Amino acid sequence: MRLSTLKPAVPKYWLIAIAGLVWSTVGVMLCRLAYQWLTVLYWVRAVSFGVIGVVLAVIANIFLFSGIARKNIDRISHYLDKGCVFAFQAWKSYLIIILMITLGIFMRRSALPRDYLAVLYAGMGGALFLSSFRYYIYLWQAAANNPQGPPPQTVQERHTETDGV
Repeated sequence: MRLSTLKPAVPKYWLIAIAGLVWSTVGVMLCRLAYQWLTVLYWVRAVSFGVIGVVLAVIANIFLFSGIARKNIDRISHYLDKGCVFAFQAWKSYLIIILMITLGIFMRRSALPRDYLAVLYAGMGGALFLSSFRYYIYLWQAAANNPQGPPPQTVQERHTETDGV
């Protein structure tokens, strides 16, 4: 049995869709937590902290997450046709994700006030959500440029793809 037969491969456009959905889902989840923490505050403080979170989200989207999404799209778009279902993120990004999840757990269990955490969560969640639209725009443009879907593979491309791991 070849190792490549065990790899859960999906078409590259699915990888881009999965990445967009994961980024959107995590972004909404983080923003929901921030919203819950802000709703218990006096409205002036909640709105002020919410606005700071939105500004932080826009800045993080422009200068950080949008570039990461672009690099992921570039990497995935160079696949011949299919890639491992877990390749929607670069492998080294999984280490950063684990670190961020761990940091989030520690911050939620710490004595940090929830209103300050709400700003960080809104900033991170909003940036992820905004950057997820890069994936959707790419898919939309790919569908508009080729409404019949990807071109059929040649025999040579199929052999090249199955020879790798």
